[in-house]
Amino acid sequence: MAESTKLPKDIFAVEVPNHELLKLAYDSYLANARLASATTKQRGEVSGGGKKPWKQKGTGRARFGSTRNPIWRGGGVVFGPRGNENYTKKLSKTAKRVAVRQALTLANEAKKILVSDLKGGFTGKTKDFVAALAKEGIANKRRVLIVVAAFKSEEAFRGTRNLQNVKVVSATHLNVFDILNADHIVIGPKAVEVISQWLGKGEA
Repeated sequence: MAESTKLPKDIFAVEVPNHELLKLAYDSYLANARLASATTKQRGEVSGGGKKPWKQKGTGRARFGSTRNPIWRGGGVVFGPRGNENYTKKLSKTAKRVAVRQALTLANEAKKILVSDLKGGFTGKTKDFVAALAKEGIANKRRVLIVVAAFKSEEAFRGTRNLQNVKVVSATHLNVFDILNADHIVIGPKAVEVISQWLGKGEA
């Protein structure tokens, strides 16, 4: 059953003047998770093209030295991605904390947050975890975010890794992306204390 732990107002009921900071934090999370895996070949890396397609003069056509010229079909790519791009977007620690407070406030206003320790759910077995969610009436939610104080053992992770709609994060790793995308957020009483220490006004 849900606990009677009160959520601190300086974290879960702050003023949200606009969504600009939330947008910055959301985009920053996605950009920092982006991998520069796309690569293209330049004209010197494409196979073939060693022979001059036709003689320099006398044909009436434009002069070309290689069939791997970028304007040819099958030629190299100009200004394409090279796999060394840096897509990271920096955001200060203070801005991140303010954004997380605003995201938690919006989630709290939308009645998405439940304070519960999910007794009997962290045994390492998926069926026990699903049963604990069912007791709280959130087993069928599309996206459930579980916030724990810390990963003290493998049980918290092992019991949820087969559930595609459930994500477990530690309290100090909360981020705007996970909070805004969750349909329901379950926070343990100890996790509330950790969040209070991390996001309290004295820490910003």
